Amino acid sequence: MSSGTSDSRYAARGASATKDEVHRAIAGLDKGLFPSAFCKVLPDVLGNDPDFCNLIHADGAGTKSSLAYLYWKETGLTDVWKGIARDAVVMNLDDLCCAGATGPYLLSSTIGRNKHRIPGEVIEAIIQGTEEYTEELRQWGVDLRCGGGETADLGDLIQTVVVDSTMTARMRRDAVISNHRIQPGDVIVGFASFGTCAYEFVDNSGIGSNGLTSARHDLLHHDYLHRYPESVDASVDSSLQYSGQFHLNESLLEVLGSSLGLAPHASRDGLDFGRWLLSPTRTYAPLISSLLRDIGTEGMHGMVHCSGGGQTKVLHFVKNLEVIKDDCFEIPPLFALIQKITETSWQEMYRVFNMGHRLELYLPESLVASALDWGKHYGIAAKVVGRVGQASNNLTSLQIKGPEGILQYNA
Repeated sequence: MSSGTSDSRYAARGASATKDEVHRAIAGLDKGLFPSAFCKVLPDVLGNDPDFCNLIHADGAGTKSSLAYLYWKETGLTDVWKGIARDAVVMNLDDLCCAGATGPYLLSSTIGRNKHRIPGEVIEAIIQGTEEYTEELRQWGVDLRCGGGETADLGDLIQTVVVDSTMTARMRRDAVISNHRIQPGDVIVGFASFGTCAYEFVDNSGIGSNGLTSARHDLLHHDYLHRYPESVDASVDSSLQYSGQFHLNESLLEVLGSSLGLAPHASRDGLDFGRWLLSPTRTYAPLISSLLRDIGTEGMHGMVHCSGGGQTKVLHFVKNLEVIKDDCFEIPPLFALIQKITETSWQEMYRVFNMGHRLELYLPESLVASALDWGKHYGIAAKVVGRVGQASNNLTSLQIKGPEGILQYNA
């Protein structure tokens, strides 16, 4: 993989798309009953039934919380923290869904804050946001229950706030989706991360909760460094901090018009740039539950949530295969904006960001129509983005057709 000056900015800011150090640290650990499942699958220690298994996962909103902090300080609007609460839920929920777990789910939230900067009204908004979102999900058939959590005052460790969650589920072992079943001949169906689906109310930028360190610093104006130094890592060179040109309160239509030449779009009327950048991570849980009830798990050879690692995430789960994505979605405006402003290589863009779809299914061609229909049912754009072939020389690889040609990634 190529690595230029733009590409190294992500690492220089203390972030990693590949998390190589983490993968090395856990290399010798037990990977559970289904090592290729998207989440760790354990024996049924809760019910002691050999036909069942337990799943558990932990994740959070990441540095998106720092962006929410800026927006809150600038506007005084605490409701922005409810979006962060959603992010922390979805980053767990959708990972469990990719292993075939369709609920019920149990959730525990963990909030670490600097009490001097994050008052009770923010904590209240996060907690209320979690409760409201679980109720909203239940209305869409996703049975998620919140079991409380922990809020810790960690001023010596945290400058603002960290919002994380842990989620668990119990399911039949024969319903687990394990990505080792991905095989030559499989078709890849991608589901859009952007736009407005049936259970969203405003235009979603598609950013999710990955790559926000890059997006925040590359797009936002250097003014924010001087006004909110607590929102950055003091050990990072200041030239890499808030090196962009935009302010959070700018009109989204004006930003996209002046930077990308995009015409006004009704779904973006009234949105400012900050709200759009903070778009809550889209969940695919209602879609996945409906689809699996419809087709079962037998034909679902694999399911990948394109989170950390972006479009290269699948390389963590396959062996001796060639994955080819040659018809991805047209690049959504936010990712086009990031690339244009930073001149980051397309190689790196597809490794850091989802670039338009956060969920991809690997399944026989005979099931593609059903998958596309369920996407349409929930108002989520869906399309065949690629296919799987046999690797040559047993070399696991990924090819992505980008704007300037084929991008090659090897496991």
